Amino acid sequence: MLRFKQGEIPGYAFAKALKKPIPIRCYQIDEPFEVETMEGVMKAKKGDWLMIGVSGEMYACDRLIFEQTYEIIQPT
Repeated sequence: MLRFKQGEIPGYAFAKALKKPIPIRCYQIDEPFEVETMEGVMKAKKGDWLMIGVSGEMYACDRLIFEQTYEIIQPT
């Protein structure tokens, strides 16, 4: 079985891909929270986002990661 370690990028000829712009629902929570995900319970900090994916799955997204990768398209 192959195993990849963080910080050690294998020498494959990687293609570049752009994530599809699929709208999801999100809400910023102003206190620490937990959410049951498909992988188990996920803990989140104050200011993190509760996300609902394209299949209705819920998960948390760190505030800084959200700011780097998402753009609000329709304010609440």
